[in-house]
Amino acid sequence: MLLAVGEHVLGDEVRDVVRYVTAFAGGVGCGYQELCGALSGGIAIIGGRFGRTSCDEDEKLAQNLARRFRQSFLDEFGCTQCKQVRELLKEPGGMGSCAVLVEWAANLLLEMISEAEGDG
Repeated sequence: MLLAVGEHVLGDEVRDVVRYVTAFAGGVGCGYQELCGALSGGIAIIGGRFGRTSCDEDEKLAQNLARRFRQSFLDEFGCTQCKQVRELLKEPGGMGSCAVLVEWAANLLLEMISEAEGDG
């Protein structure tokens, strides 16, 4: 997710962010038992764009967007765990692959960011 849309949203600073979250891929270390990487990557992008840098800054927008982004996964798949999402992708009528899921999630994320910035 970060490689798909991170540079567009975060600019050059995405290189460091990609390094920081690399091990989250595949539900943390490709163990497939935790949060879907497209979801965790999207949340990292939301934090990078709208997150706070000190305790006295407002975090409501970032938290709100992250909650909505997660809810979209739940609405689409009924779960957020990597293994369960991967199984649903492979079912008849499913998206087929993680690459297609990342494309879906990237489009959703870009739409949400555009709306939050007042462009949509």
